[in-house]
Amino acid sequence: MRVTRKVGKIRIRVFPDLPYTKKGLEMPMGSGKGDVDQYRVRVKPGRILFEITGVSEEEAKGVFKQAGHKLPVLVKTIGRGEVR
Repeated sequence: MRVTRKVGKIRIRVFPDLPYTKKGLEMPMGSGKGDVDQYRVRVKPGRILFEITGVSEEEAKGVFKQAGHKLPVLVKTIGRGEVR
């Protein structure tokens, strides 16, 4: 992200490993399952999605506040050693 000014590193802590299949639009019914269209991930409430290192805690909270406006979920920031 540009906000961290090439200093910090942002890690995504989820990995999409569930295949999602989809059949073509004009395919007749039957003939089995469709091809893998995309991969998805199940995210339960309370799961940590992103980590940031290399910046101060105030800058990290600002980065996640800006990112939270773009995500379709409620965002909560926690610091190192805090209990969820």
